Amino acid sequence: MRIEVTSRGMELTPPIEEHARARAEKLLKYFDGVQEIEMVLHNAEKDTFHVEVMVDIVRHSPLIGKAEGTNVYSCIDDAVDKAQRQLTDYKERLRDARR
Repeated sequence: MRIEVTSRGMELTPPIEEHARARAEKLLKYFDGVQEIEMVLHNAEKDTFHVEVMVDIVRHSPLIGKAEGTNVYSCIDDAVDKAQRQLTDYKERLRDARR
């Protein structure tokens, strides 16, 4: 399982990277088929941050959670929450299909 955190247009400080990795690791408990998590932090304008979380899972196209805001920490949290919701929805669809 690989977690990759990258940044564009901003410096990736150790506290930001640690927070991003900690939040991304929580996605692993929702679905066992997670192969890779990639998080891209982007500073588009002076006070606006874009965060994109791509979760690569087995036998499915990647799930993508996006968030935008002025605080990078809250953007990370929002993007991971969106990816987590998509993971739980996908897992429920798999469970329903098997019944």
